[in-house]
Formats: sequence, structure tokens, C-alpha cells
Amino acid sequence: MKENLKKRTFTSILLLLLLFFSFINNYLLGYVLIIFAIFSVIEFSGIMKIILKKKKILNFFVNLIFIFYVFYLSTAFLVLSSSVYLKILIFVILLTCVASDIGGFVFGKIFKGPRLSTISPKKTISGAIGSLILSSTFATFLIYHLTKNFDPNIIIIGLVTSISCQAGDLFFSFLKRKSFLKDTGNFLPGHGGVLDRIDGILVGTPIGFLTLLNIY
Repeated sequence: MKENLKKRTFTSILLLLLLFFSFINNYLLGYVLIIFAIFSVIEFSGIMKIILKKKKILNFFVNLIFIFYVFYLSTAFLVLSSSVYLKILIFVILLTCVASDIGGFVFGKIFKGPRLSTISPKKTISGAIGSLILSSTFATFLIYHLTKNFDPNIIIIGLVTSISCQAGDLFFSFLKRKSFLKDTGNFLPGHGGVLDRIDGILVGTPIGFLTLLNIY
């Protein structure tokens, strides 16, 4: 358990560094998006192959929809990043997703308590609350640091982003449960597959970003 936590922590640090360098270099960002998109598609295809093994036509269309979604999201991310202002906003939402994930993990480990859902036994109500608290707090702090202004609307954006992240996380947990898989892959030591790491981000980032644009 401790060994896995060490791997998880080390990988998390590397991913945060990768995120930082991707922010300052659009070329690196493009490569990272392509790599993560490809691995996501491969892992999702593997899950669907198990769940829909007897429904090949449905399997084909579900995979096609996922491929379109992932690469459309990646392309939109890269195109919008050509504007420094939009890039900052996107990364604020992305980091809010990361904060939501960290909040859920830390609060869940510390407070434990009742399970949030039967879909994922490891997710607790305390973890869900921790995700909401840390994501809204982090988003508010980050925006205040950038603008020197406090806006209560940022709390709403943080909450919506966190709820979306948790919904995405639960959705992919449901798929893993249906396919009897613990992890979507083993590309990231201590975390599992790429989808294990970005499942919430795939939902939280676009919804959080659109919420931010609608409010402002």
C-alpha cells in the first residue's frame, strides 16, 4: 500500500510538472494532448470490447463517438490555447479539476465514512465533499491571485466543475465495474491508465469552461 502511494505521489509530481511545461509551451501541449488522446481511445476501446463483445456494431459506434469527443476536445483545447487569455482560463479549470481529485482523495482517506455510491466502493461522501471544498477554494484563490478581485461566482464555477469531474469519474468507474477491470491500463504507475487519471477531466473541463464563459 505504501509502495503504491509512493508511486502515485511520484507520478502525480511528474504530471504536474508536465502540466506546467505544457502551459508555457504550446508545442509540448500538442504532443501531450495527442499522446493522452491515443491512450484514452485504446483504453476505452479495451473496456468496450469486454462490455459489448457480442454487439460489434454498437461497439463500433460507441468507440467512434468517444474518439470524436476526445479528439474534438483536444483540438479545441489546443486552438483556444493560442489565445493567452483563454489559455489561462482553460488551465484554471483544468487545475480546479486536479484540486477536486486531490480533495476527494485526501478527505476520503482522512475522514472515510459512508460510500458515495455502490458503483465505486472507494469513493465516500466525505471525499465528495472534500472535492467540492478544495475545488471551489482553489478556483477562488487562483482567480483572486490573477485578478486581485474576489468574485463569489467563482465558487459556483468551482462547484460545478467538481460535480462534473465526480460525475465523469463515476461514469468510468461504472464502465470498469461492468468490465471487471480494476484500472483502465498501467501507463501511469500508481494511477493505472490514462483514463483513470483524466476520466473526470474529460467531463469537468468542458462543462467548467462553458460555465465560466456563461457567467462572464
